[in-house]
Amino acid sequence: MTEVMHKTALTSKSQITLPRKVREVLKVSPGDQVSFQIDGSEVKVIAVPSLLEENFGRVKPKRVPEDFKKQRKNFEKEVAEEVLKEQ
Repeated sequence: MTEVMHKTALTSKSQITLPRKVREVLKVSPGDQVSFQIDGSEVKVIAVPSLLEENFGRVKPKRVPEDFKKQRKNFEKEVAEEVLKEQ
């Protein structure tokens, strides 16, 4: 049995706010996407899963991230050597 939980009004720009209960059922939050499935005079609101979250961790990096502390230490060492050469 279909349950009418809440109703909302259209704004002057024909926008709506999804009621909290609907957002909770769909498990959506600000920034998430929803799609609309039209069947005759009925419309279903369906949460669209984030592809980023869905695929997070599946791609392995081609190389290890840079060690910036080591790079800075090497840079400072090279600058110090250049300064000593100029004296």
